[in-house]
Amino acid sequence: MAIAALYLTTRNWDRAKEFFLALGFTLELETDHRAGQFRSPEGPYLFVAEVPGDAPPEIHPVYELPEEGLLPENPTVEVVSPFQTTHWGAREALVRDPDGRLWRIQAPPR
Repeated sequence: MAIAALYLTTRNWDRAKEFFLALGFTLELETDHRAGQFRSPEGPYLFVAEVPGDAPPEIHPVYELPEEGLLPENPTVEVVSPFQTTHWGAREALVRDPDGRLWRIQAPPR
């Protein structure tokens, strides 16, 4: 598995967008619900989504599998959300590690 992306939440999409553009990221995709995907010349992409003001800002690594069947069926891996197609077209699952952290696992679209 490789890190494909970082998923970040923000309380203010407009300010976050300006911040990442000022750092040299390119906005590849902007949704109609105050979110978007940024690229830098190297490294994983960033997907940033606005959340309500009372929600804490979070960051989650997104790991990429060559196919979703490679997600282990093992009782030590708590699947919070099985693979489903996101509104941006990726197939994504959410798992929780033993310390309670959430991990996004992404697989190619079907």
